Amino acid sequence: MLACQRTWGSDSGMDGEMLSNISPIPNRPVLEISGTKKLICAGDLHIGLENEMKVNGIHVPSQTFRMEKELISLAEGHDGLVLLGDIKHQVPGSSKQEYVEIPRFFAELKKVYGEVHIVRGNHDTNIEVMLPEGIKIHPATGFTMDDVGFVHGHTWPSPEVMSKKILVMAHNHPAVIFEDNMHTNQIERCWVRCRFRESASQRYLELPEEVIIVPALNRNLGGSPINFDDPKLLGPFFSQDLIDLDEARVYLMDGVFLGNVGSLKVKRRRHFKLRPDEQ
Repeated sequence: MLACQRTWGSDSGMDGEMLSNISPIPNRPVLEISGTKKLICAGDLHIGLENEMKVNGIHVPSQTFRMEKELISLAEGHDGLVLLGDIKHQVPGSSKQEYVEIPRFFAELKKVYGEVHIVRGNHDTNIEVMLPEGIKIHPATGFTMDDVGFVHGHTWPSPEVMSKKILVMAHNHPAVIFEDNMHTNQIERCWVRCRFRESASQRYLELPEEVIIVPALNRNLGGSPINFDDPKLLGPFFSQDLIDLDEARVYLMDGVFLGNVGSLKVKRRRHFKLRPDEQ
């Protein structure tokens, strides 16, 4: 059975406490979380990314309708949807694409999900003016349901979020890079399961047992390789070296378990630079 078909969690705790079952949906960058409510969870939509690419001379179709269709197809049997920030792309300001696509996107999601939650990401400035009524926006410090804390990942979570058993976060668009003997590279999006170092307890009295980093929902984003010798990961947990990344477990989108990050390291190579007269 594929690894991502297994449950990342348990359904009962001490004294009958409700604990959540967390399962990645195979071949989709989406988590299913079952506790007192049954939720779909995803992150990093970056609606408006394609407008920026167009300005830079790259013309690709918008992924908004594809993401909408994917999330709607998963709605049956679920109580709500949690989106882990970076709903929009442009900062500062907002693009015409965002003003057109975001309101319609959420109006359609509201038709099929009883509740829709957004954790504010670093790209989500002024997003509330684009949303229909009934969408719940949570601060960047995150929010909780049962034993799960949800954050985007660009700022410090609240102590309440950090007191939960599982922390689910986005922000880094995780991927794994493969390199053959000819130095040909291939990058694949991935799931990452990791733990905090003991040093994190100097900031928080309680720490989650595990952190799940979700891949980006917008496929035009690609991903940021986590298995370079010197990965450039974002957010305070990584800038302060509070997560043991070498021991983090890596799963491909189809559920194949690749191993720990430390066993998958690839050397970062320099990019060729043009001479000034060739730029």
